Amino acid sequence: MSHARRVAIAFLSAGVAACGGGGGGGSSPTIAAGTSAPAPAPAPAPAPASAPAPAPAPAPAPAPAPAPAPAPAPAPSITTALGKPGRLLVGLGAANTFADMKAQQIAPDIIDTYLVAVTGFNSGGGNAWPQWQYNYPDGGVVTKFSADVAAMGAVPMFTLFQMPSLRGGDVTVINDAPFMAAYWAQVKLMYQKIGETGLPTLVNLEPDFWGFAEGSAPGGDPAKLPARVSTVPECASQPNTAVGVAGCLLTLGRTYAPKARMGFPPSLWAGDANATGSFMAKLGADKADFIVAQTSDRDAGCFEDPMPVNECANRGPGPFYMDENNITTPNFNQSLDQWSTVRRHLGGLPILFWQTPMGVPSTTPGGTPKHYRDNHVQYMLTHPTQYTGNGVFALVFSPGDATSADITTDGGQFARLSRAYLANPAPFPP
Repeated sequence: MSHARRVAIAFLSAGVAACGGGGGGGSSPTIAAGTSAPAPAPAPAPAPASAPAPAPAPAPAPAPAPAPAPAPAPAPSITTALGKPGRLLVGLGAANTFADMKAQQIAPDIIDTYLVAVTGFNSGGGNAWPQWQYNYPDGGVVTKFSADVAAMGAVPMFTLFQMPSLRGGDVTVINDAPFMAAYWAQVKLMYQKIGETGLPTLVNLEPDFWGFAEGSAPGGDPAKLPARVSTVPECASQPNTAVGVAGCLLTLGRTYAPKARMGFPPSLWAGDANATGSFMAKLGADKADFIVAQTSDRDAGCFEDPMPVNECANRGPGPFYMDENNITTPNFNQSLDQWSTVRRHLGGLPILFWQTPMGVPSTTPGGTPKHYRDNHVQYMLTHPTQYTGNGVFALVFSPGDATSADITTDGGQFARLSRAYLANPAPFPP
């Protein structure tokens, strides 16, 4: 806050006294009789009084320096925008049911679900997400899920996963006119339904797709991937490229769901952290509200199994299990360093770790379906300040497939460690 400076000017006037003449002293002369008295000598004329010196004109007061414009108020932290306390938030996602959470008295800050497929283009069969909620209008799953999550005291999170609907990881779908017309209609519907709830909501925009885009873009430039964008009236000014796709996803969200907070999920499997961060910056991901860090899509033990299920096959020789002492590879320090590098490219946006596996630690590699070993829950919930110190505002845990652990198969690990964390939470911002 600047203070106006006060300027005081003192004016000093010097009065000048006028000077008067004086008479001579002594005895009177003798005057003879009959002789006319001599005329007295005329008194000398008094000297004219000096005119007083004029007071100096006051100097004009200098114009006060203009006060600098006040700095804009800082944007509220993302936890405040979500209506949550200023601490590291902890959430649960897909396959962890409301009933199971209640049975274990788990009160997540965030609950996540997927919105999958595009109507008329679902190569996997079945209905796309707008038709999922029986007895509701199209998009009713957003309405129903949001209400159920709010009743749990949590923030709803939607993971939009429409791009693979047509041809899996083929990024040319963004230039397919019929597909993109249906795609954009559903994106708009999602945001409209979120906006109608009036609830702060998190949106995770198209996991994996941006990794495929990074691998396909000539010279790593998303502006060289053609797309259908400007046909969307709200996005008429966006370029018809992958950059425009990202921009339109944000524009529609800002337009129809002002309380939504949106994030892009970079794929570190597509390149090193610097290359991926640079690609996402060219895409415009720095204009989102947060970064989605894709932790892993399976428990580590599933990859270690010598005869892995299909969901964990062909992942290479490893190692996969994280070193909690942060000495050997892979480890948690390395993971945070990678995401911090991406974050520097994206303007320091806060990070949400997503689809974080829920297995239980073990010294024995491998395991069995739903009971594969993993140590993300154990480490992350017991080192919260390491995460907040690197810009992480939320950890969301969920199995990435049907064979991974969840809260019904983890022996109460998540319930116990999340309660212990909440008894001594890590502030965010730190």
